[in-house]
Amino acid sequence: MTYLANVDHFFVKQKITIGVNRYEIRAALPDGSEGEVLAVAQQKRMAFKEQVTFYADEKRSVPVFSFKARKRIDLAATYDVLDAQGQPIGSFRKEFAKSLLRSSWELTSAAGVASGTERNQTVAIARRLWESLPFVGDLPSPFLFHFDFTDAQGNVVLSSVRKRSLRDRYEVTVPGGRVDGRVAAAMAVALDALQSR
Repeated sequence: MTYLANVDHFFVKQKITIGVNRYEIRAALPDGSEGEVLAVAQQKRMAFKEQVTFYADEKRSVPVFSFKARKRIDLAATYDVLDAQGQPIGSFRKEFAKSLLRSSWELTSAAGVASGTERNQTVAIARRLWESLPFVGDLPSPFLFHFDFTDAQGNVVLSSVRKRSLRDRYEVTVPGGRVDGRVAAAMAVALDALQSR
């Protein structure tokens, strides 16, 4: 089974555990509720070279895809999305200069190149101010930030919408299924895991 490749609507939920960040990728049901677990992602904390591996289930015995930084500690690092065999299926990178006031990313997949930015610039600035405050910045962000990725013609190919909940939770849609679901899931997890980098 090719996990998530053809999935165009799902949820990403963060689970905090000691030593690692974990994320559940869950199917979105037609009524908008959460369905079955499609994959579980795990990020090692304090790693010199960022890598997040997605597994078939909670046992984390079968890796199904991943993303990994090309270089160690780099503000404008490029991350490759790899299938279960380690073959590249996409990539993404934060556009550092554009991200000073409003986070911006470039996403590459079989569908082409898409540019992603925070939907609301006011929220983007408020979020930065919150994160800069001593102690307060370590608390969960109260701001609901959303990202839209568009192609060269301005068509939305991926959206990640943060939902109000105690832990980070996002609803991800891939209109028309143009972006491989694995690349979309990797990008959605990165928007949470790497956002403050």
